[in-house]
Amino acid sequence: MSNATVINKKDSILTITMNRPVALNALNLEMTEALNEAICGAEQDKEVRCIVIRGSDHFMAGGDLKWFATKLDEVPEKKRIEFERLIEKVHRMIISIRRMPKPVVASVNGATAGFGFSLAMACDLIIASDSAVFTLAYVNVGISPDGGSTYSLPRNVGAKKAAEIAFLGDAFDAATAKELGLVNWVVRTEDLEIETVKIATRLANGPTAVIGRTKSLLQNSLNTTLESQLHAEAMNFSVSASEPNFVEGVSAFVDKRKPKFKRD
Repeated sequence: MSNATVINKKDSILTITMNRPVALNALNLEMTEALNEAICGAEQDKEVRCIVIRGSDHFMAGGDLKWFATKLDEVPEKKRIEFERLIEKVHRMIISIRRMPKPVVASVNGATAGFGFSLAMACDLIIASDSAVFTLAYVNVGISPDGGSTYSLPRNVGAKKAAEIAFLGDAFDAATAKELGLVNWVVRTEDLEIETVKIATRLANGPTAVIGRTKSLLQNSLNTTLESQLHAEAMNFSVSASEPNFVEGVSAFVDKRKPKFKRD
């Protein structure tokens, strides 16, 4: 594993820490490869029931513009092909996050810009410190967005607000992000780590397969008919009802105790 990320696995929670603090965790080729390896590995690891993505000091200040600057003098066609290949690698991690039947939590502090913004939005839940600052930022350097932000942003804030955020590239604080529905929780900076662990622990102790099915139902709901969604709900409900964790959940409710869900 590259030094660009630090991986910690404890109690079924895998924490991926982006680790280029001097560069505000700006995304370069090394970090792209490291994040892909970590995220795709977490997707396949059956021991992992929840993933947390965070940054050292800051979350991520977007792409590494100093690295981009080394490409400016290349002929346009070569530049286009090189960046297409890079973006393909970047997008693999977004696909993995959305595809995996496990909850992914972004724990956001400080600068959250460009692809950092896109990456956070790809996660299922976001907890942010009160010092986090968000900006889509791409327009500010003359480039169109990537990382699925043009897919997730309108679905979170609506078409007009998404256009405002993307076209103007203005920065906004964590409280505003929460008002817009981009962030689930805002906590004090000094409490971010402990509050993140609390949320991740609750998720890791939950019925993982059920959470995965719910994740799939939610993300498919905007692209289907009511009848198709009802059918999908019925199929997933019946499968879940046939599993041991349903027995445990109902039994715990009747016994007035907390359920102890087993690994799916």
